[in-house]
Amino acid sequence: METDKTDRVLATLSMLIFSAALGMVFFYAPQEATMGNIQRIFYFHLASAWVGFFGFFITFLASVTYLASRKRSWDILAHASTEVGLIFITMTVLSGSLWAKPVWGTYWTWEPRLTISAVQWFLYVAYVMLRNLTPNQEQEARFAAVYGVAAFATVPLSWFAIRWWRTIHPQILSGGSMALTPRMQQTLLASLIAFTFVYAALLYERVKLAHEQEKFIALQMEETR
Repeated sequence: METDKTDRVLATLSMLIFSAALGMVFFYAPQEATMGNIQRIFYFHLASAWVGFFGFFITFLASVTYLASRKRSWDILAHASTEVGLIFITMTVLSGSLWAKPVWGTYWTWEPRLTISAVQWFLYVAYVMLRNLTPNQEQEARFAAVYGVAAFATVPLSWFAIRWWRTIHPQILSGGSMALTPRMQQTLLASLIAFTFVYAALLYERVKLAHEQEKFIALQMEETR
């Protein structure tokens, strides 16, 4: 598979922006007064959570559009975005656990936000695993689209959990419990942008690979006729 211009541009931008964000996390953002250097995990944790949620939002939109149009390209986009989004949500859970151990004294606790995160992770893992189980491609795509729309309910639930219920998970935005200095805010913004570019690069490659696989399967079917 040849590398096109979009590949190179996305890969280069992702690498440059991510490198800049990484430098800001470790050398520009000040050390947090209470948690110390362990707080720096927060920049990776929140950025990966944002991208994971965004990836599932794209799955939701692509699934709705597929149900309305029945165009295969939308199903491919939904599948690809779920796989990429799941990578970032897994990173979110792991980075959150690493942060929680020194701060809460445990890697995991079944408070509302974390419980919803666990349910969300399993739902989207099941989405990926259930793909290709149905021999009929259209039936599989239709089932996956409905599943992708329903599973998206975990995203707003996860976002509002710390606002609706008493939870030990800190609120970062909207007057939350962790105060961010201007340099912390700038570093967080850089991390969000960097992770979003990485998502875009990975999504583009995954969609491109899926289309190449479709062409290969079509050629195989023609040769067997």
